[in-house]
Amino acid sequence: MKEFQHLVDIIAQLREPVSGCPWDIKQTSQSLVPNFIEELYEAVEAIEDGDHAGLMEELGDLMLHIVFQAQIASEERRFDIADVLRAIADKLVRRHPHVFGQLEVNDADTVKMNWERLKKAEKKDRKSVLEGIPRALPALIHAQRTQEKAASVGFDWPDLEPVMAKLDEERLELDEALASEDYLLIKEELGDMLFTLVNLARKLHIDAEGALKETSRKFHKRFSYIEEHYRQNGDDIHEASLEELDAVWDLAKEDR
Repeated sequence: MKEFQHLVDIIAQLREPVSGCPWDIKQTSQSLVPNFIEELYEAVEAIEDGDHAGLMEELGDLMLHIVFQAQIASEERRFDIADVLRAIADKLVRRHPHVFGQLEVNDADTVKMNWERLKKAEKKDRKSVLEGIPRALPALIHAQRTQEKAASVGFDWPDLEPVMAKLDEERLELDEALASEDYLLIKEELGDMLFTLVNLARKLHIDAEGALKETSRKFHKRFSYIEEHYRQNGDDIHEASLEELDAVWDLAKEDR
């Protein structure tokens, strides 16, 4: 598209050593990482908020970073934006043999399992299907991706019943750890319980990270209601008892 090429040309001009922008010229692949991550989260927030205009803007900001990184790589003679586009297009064709080839699949889960098998075959230097999960991912996303990759080779419970049984087991082990007052053991058992809850979310086809964020936002809204209640009544929230706070919390739950 001419619009995409226009953006590529703009970034190239901004990086031009003589007539470009001093700030843009100064940037490196590494220096752009914090802003890159921030723009990604802003795009996610726009999606979650249903902010279509905001999403359009944030996708543009993400595109800026993608083209910027490719421009720097091109200047260093590593690759350019055309290589990036070619590589992802080729990958999509290879990983969708049920669309671009003769393979037949029955459902989305089979597609996902086949994707992981093809990916492993391509990444011959990897010794484990679990390799390639970014370490910097938020913990819940990392756990869910780890479980998905393990499931892609058949290491998965067939239904919810054993997951629920495992959750009960982890709860008992956490109770025992709490009774022991061993901090490290408590931390380990709490981690096991969280990991099992993520597994439950995965089996229910729920994004664990998204579910927790929604609950956090709900808590934020209700707690803000409590604070506003005390402000309007001229009372100090710090002097309220837990019972009084709970009573206003119940009002916040009714005020949807």
